[in-house]
Parts: sequence; structure tokens; C-alpha cells
Amino acid sequence: MQINSATRALNILGDRWSLMILYLAFQRVRRFDEFQSGIGLARSLLIDRLRRLQAVGILEKVRYQERPIREEYHLSEMGLDLYSLALMIIRWEKRWFYDPANPAHRIKHKCGKDFTPEFRCGHCGELVSPRDVYVEAGPGAGFEPAQLPRAQRRSIVPAGALNNGNPMLDRAFQVLGDRWTSHVIAAAFLGHRRFNDMQNALNVAPNILSDRLSRLVEIGVLRRELYQQRPDRWEYRLTDEGRDLYPLIAELNQWGDRWLAGERGAPLITYHRGCGQPLAPKITCDQCGDEVSAFDVTPSGVAAG
Repeated sequence: MQINSATRALNILGDRWSLMILYLAFQRVRRFDEFQSGIGLARSLLIDRLRRLQAVGILEKVRYQERPIREEYHLSEMGLDLYSLALMIIRWEKRWFYDPANPAHRIKHKCGKDFTPEFRCGHCGELVSPRDVYVEAGPGAGFEPAQLPRAQRRSIVPAGALNNGNPMLDRAFQVLGDRWTSHVIAAAFLGHRRFNDMQNALNVAPNILSDRLSRLVEIGVLRRELYQQRPDRWEYRLTDEGRDLYPLIAELNQWGDRWLAGERGAPLITYHRGCGQPLAPKITCDQCGDEVSAFDVTPSGVAAG
């Protein structure tokens, strides 16, 4: 598989259970029993996912009681750095599935206004779309073996059972909650459109790739276009809704560059066409224009501190 940082990030994050743990962690859930009651996950599976997130450095165990010893799970600096991904999910959601009854669609910036996060170039300040960038090989370019399949089944429970009736979470899980689905989206942003091209780029089994492509067409992220007749051959192109996921994929890539690239450096360098500089994304408030961090956001109706 061709190395890119988004793929590396998805190998860690492309799992429904891990995403649900992170969703709760950003709501300040820290203790095992609270995670278990919030997700309804079997104890053994929850222990496994918490250990995985701890092993890669996203969560840290912190002791809060000595006798008996009790510990809780805190987001590390690496974990807190994932907040930009959460903001990009909210951005995509508000643009395509806005629901005023959803609290996540009415988040408030420290400026005091409800806002939609914007994805901008950190050098020139312009909004960035996939058409505004190009990619070149970086110092860490190359190939690495595809990650082995996980032992668990992909759909242990129905999606809705995980989200307490929140359709935003269900849509996020459809995009990020399965590793191969996420890899296919990332490959589409790298210009792979045809089945064989994607299979070669991802080193994925044909039946798995066919299933994920069908699902992405069904949910409106990809569309099929006929490019050859006799025999009919199809390619898969991002829809407008699918292209609007670019900030999420770009943030995954940036997070992977920061935390997973190692000594060799970034596998791919993304450049902003507008200013010619390497893309250093900045997330801003669409109301006041200021940069947004995890500490600047509160639910609508709650005063920012």
C-alpha cells in the first residue's frame, strides 16, 4: 500500500468503537463505567479499545484514587489534537444535513455566536477546497504492507444502537467508522477512480472494495460513471457531498503527519495553489474569523468560559 498519513491515521481511528470512545472523551467522559454505560459495549471489547487508544498515545491513564486504586482515561496532547477532525465533521454535517434541533449543529464560539467551522490555508487565510491543492511526494514517500484485517466483525450491532438516536453520529460512523470505507474515500481524493486503480493503491480484496464502493454510492459520497462499453466499465467519482469531505481527510492527513510520520517525515506534501505554500490548515469561525480550538467552543446556550 502506498504510504500516506491519512491512511495511517485511519488504521487507528477507522473503527466505530474507537470513534465512540473519542466522542465521549471530548464530552469529558473519563471513567470506565461511564464509557460502558455511554456505549453499551461488552466489557472485554471496551477494555480492548481503551488499551489500543492508550497504546498509540491518544489516551492516558490517570490515577484518581489510591485505596483501592482507581484510574480514569484522559485525552493526551495527541488525543486533544483530534478535535479539529470533530470540527470538520460538524462543518460537513451543517452544510449537508443541518438540523436546528441537533446541539452539535448549534455550537458557539468564544465570540458569543453560533458558528460553522471554516477550513482555511494558514499562510494566506483563503478557504481551501480539493481543487485548490496539489500533492507531491514527501521525504517519507514509499510503500508499506497493508494492515492485517481486524478480528472482529464489521457490523456487530446496528449503527443506530451506538448513537443514542443521533443521526450525525451515524453518518460520521458511515464515513469513518469502517477502515476500508475511509481508505476508499481517501484514495478518491488522491485521484483514483477506477476499480483496479483503487485495488492496487489499497491492496484490498476485490469483494471488500466492491462492497465499500457500493455503500459509498448508496450514501451519496461517490457516483458511478460509465467510461467504456462492451464490456461496460465504470469509474467512481466524488459527488459534491463527497468532495466536501476534503477538509476532514486533509485534517486526518495533517494529524498523521504530526504524530505518525516518524523520522523520515511526511509521505506526501500538500500545496495550496493560491499561495504556493505547503498547506498548513487553520480552522476559523465563520462569524468573527478567529482561529478555533477545543477550548473556544461550547454548546449553544452555554456561555463560553
